[in-house]
Amino acid sequence: MPPQGLKDLLDRMDALGKGSSSTAPPVPAQHEPGARTPGVPGTPGATSSPQPEAMHELWTPETSPNLQVLDLGQLLLDRGAATGSQLSTARTVVSQTPGKSLADALVDLGVDEPSVQQAVSELSNLPFEPLVRGQVEFSKHLNKLGLDYCKTNGVIPLRMAGTRLVLGVTHPDNLAIVDEVRHKLGLSLKPVVVSRVELAAVIESFKEEDGASNEVKVDEIIKGIEEDDVEVVATKEEDLDLEKAAGESPVIRYVNYLIFNAVKEGASDIHVEPQEKKLKIRYRVDGVLFEMMNPPHHMHAAIISRLKVMANLDIAERRLPQDGRIRAMVHGRKLDLRLSTLPTSQGEKAVMRILDTRSIQVKLEELGMGEDCLLIWKHHIDQPHGIVLVTGPTGSGKTTTLYASIGQMDRAGLNISTVEDPVEYHLSAINQVQVHDRIGMGFAAALRALLRQDPDVIMVGEIRDAETARIAIQASLTGHLVLSTLHTNDAPSSVTRLINIGVEPYLIGAAVNAVLAQRLVRKICTHCKQQVKPPDALADHLAAHGIAMDQVWAGQGCDKCRRTGYSGRQGLYEMLVLDDFLRDKIASSPNVTEFRRLCIERGMSTLREDGFKKVAQGITTVDEVLRVTESTI
Repeated sequence: MPPQGLKDLLDRMDALGKGSSSTAPPVPAQHEPGARTPGVPGTPGATSSPQPEAMHELWTPETSPNLQVLDLGQLLLDRGAATGSQLSTARTVVSQTPGKSLADALVDLGVDEPSVQQAVSELSNLPFEPLVRGQVEFSKHLNKLGLDYCKTNGVIPLRMAGTRLVLGVTHPDNLAIVDEVRHKLGLSLKPVVVSRVELAAVIESFKEEDGASNEVKVDEIIKGIEEDDVEVVATKEEDLDLEKAAGESPVIRYVNYLIFNAVKEGASDIHVEPQEKKLKIRYRVDGVLFEMMNPPHHMHAAIISRLKVMANLDIAERRLPQDGRIRAMVHGRKLDLRLSTLPTSQGEKAVMRILDTRSIQVKLEELGMGEDCLLIWKHHIDQPHGIVLVTGPTGSGKTTTLYASIGQMDRAGLNISTVEDPVEYHLSAINQVQVHDRIGMGFAAALRALLRQDPDVIMVGEIRDAETARIAIQASLTGHLVLSTLHTNDAPSSVTRLINIGVEPYLIGAAVNAVLAQRLVRKICTHCKQQVKPPDALADHLAAHGIAMDQVWAGQGCDKCRRTGYSGRQGLYEMLVLDDFLRDKIASSPNVTEFRRLCIERGMSTLREDGFKKVAQGITTVDEVLRVTESTI
């Protein structure tokens, strides 16, 4: 249905065209009664068809001498937000996909979404408004529409501007949704263009707050729980909505609460550990385990059975380890949970790893690299061939760094493939291969197959043996860029590790371009961050590293950080770039100590040095730096 103003205009134009209508539209207010109105029936001097003057009185389009008809793609191309290949690919996708907009296609190809929305707002002649989590209030209008409705349709009520409601929209050309919102709320609207990513983040924050306000007391959940409360049933559902299942039975409700609460706390793992007379539940938050609760010991078998049912494992098998996968809906978003059970002397222990795609959707600039390190790393991942390694222990953020590096690449113009065990996070516009050792599909076999797929960039989840290492090196020497990981304590050790597993030193020197070692340290909580005078021993330690500080930052502990003084994590980095001098030294198979000394002499900054720089910046503490770099200099 056309807007009311346009409908009135069409009715009046229709009356003008008929010429003999018995009902004349009202005479405009600026005319005296009886005055001649050219072209309007029912007045002296009227004609049977409208004249240009009459049409001019009804409506005059707004004109501007500087008005230009711009194309979204061309505008983004001129600003450098999109490349020519991305624009060409996006237009091809739009032409072959009914209902697909050019803006959506460009975002899918990796173009910065806020930049796209900014351009859309300009072409729509609507203002663009950034959304910041915590600055958008939960209003009665948002409550009336519902969070799910707003997320699905890309709209969000922001504030009242006089008698009009300012409505954030992600697709300003979808007038039907705007009209539907106007009818639902009964208000006049003032649309503004907003970012889809920011809108989703704001709505997620409201859902998390709603989940926190509806917490259930653990004691009430576990009251009356018995092992017989678990009924083993086969399920074909891929997604289990934990919130909807909360009222089915005490054990189900309790297990759902464990997962729901872990996601809310930002945990990466859930440990269910049986003791002799008690059951211990621990969460790993920011890399450190915290004991969260101690349910009654008799619940142990029931909880393990429920977890096995959710992961489609054999609940009768308690003597062998088992691995499974749970797909769940928590806080309105889909998560993967990897379940592992292990028989112990006190009973079965279970660990669930929570895989949240949002945790890896970060840019390289957000990882915490120094400016020099970031510039060098970007240079090496842009090279057409060679091996680039990321090294560190389990849980040091290697996968996040590799995925962020792939996100930096032109995924539309490159054939990017990965070999992983397992494929934990699914990325768009790349080919991900799952390793299956039982059927002979190991890293080496998958890598051989990928080399016949015309790849440009290959990511190998981990180099574990000589065969995989040799194939990766041969791929890099024949014109492919290979990204991979190793489990070593520092960057120089990765070279000696490759030599020790059987790779010829001259091949390592020829193929490896750079090695990035990393660790994750906890950041000081911003809510309870204060400056304190360091103890004499600490001041001397800092001075030995060239840092003279009378005051250091420390977290005092608050409710936001669970009284730990830390919240969130950031990376420490050690960048090793192989120059001709170091390549010659590698050919002679140096030992670890000698090679590390040579790398430092050539200008390599160590993990601990990077850590103390972040201490001086007030990001973390000396205790954290020493905790994660104990095995390095």
